[in-house]
Order: sequence, then structure tokens, then C-alpha cells
Amino acid sequence: MSTIVLPKETTQALRELTGEVQPDAALTLALRDAFAYRLEQIQEQLHAFEEKYGMPFADYKTRWESGDQEEDYSWEAERDYLEWEALITRKRRLENTYHQFA
Repeated sequence: MSTIVLPKETTQALRELTGEVQPDAALTLALRDAFAYRLEQIQEQLHAFEEKYGMPFADYKTRWESGDQEEDYSWEAERDYLEWEALITRKRRLENTYHQFA
């Protein structure tokens, strides 16, 4: 376990934010909230892609890799594919880390 020293102002802010007196408990709560918030944002972005393309990423990826998207191929579609894939990867990584705090 690592030890970190928090400035007094940060410790006070964590207490105000979480209601926890112990800095380690307050930091854990703040991190949980931050992870949950970020995961919600990512889920909203993923939903927007699913709405735009009318399918989940797994289906879009299969279509993309098969070459059936020729009529839809564009710089925007390629950018969306890369961003969509990155969001899924980020979501998985955040979920794995989030479960360590649960």
C-alpha cells in the first residue's frame, strides 16, 4: 500500500464532498462517484453510436470487417468506428478498476 499526503484543503474538500471524516474513506467514495459518473458519460456516448448506426458495436464491427459497409464508407464512419471501439475499451478498463472500489 502506498502512502500519500494530501494538502489540508484537499482533505477538507473531500470531507465536505463525501461527509466522511477519514481521508482514505472519503477518497474512496469520491473515486467511486467519479468512476460512476465517467461510466455514465461513456454509456451515453455508446448509446448515441448505437442509435446512429442502428446496431450494437459487435454487429457494426462484424459488418465493418466483412467489407459490407462500402456504401457507408467515409472518413466519418471510420472515425466513428475508432472512437466507438475506444469507448468500449475504456469502459471495460474503468469497470474493472471500479470494481476494486466497490
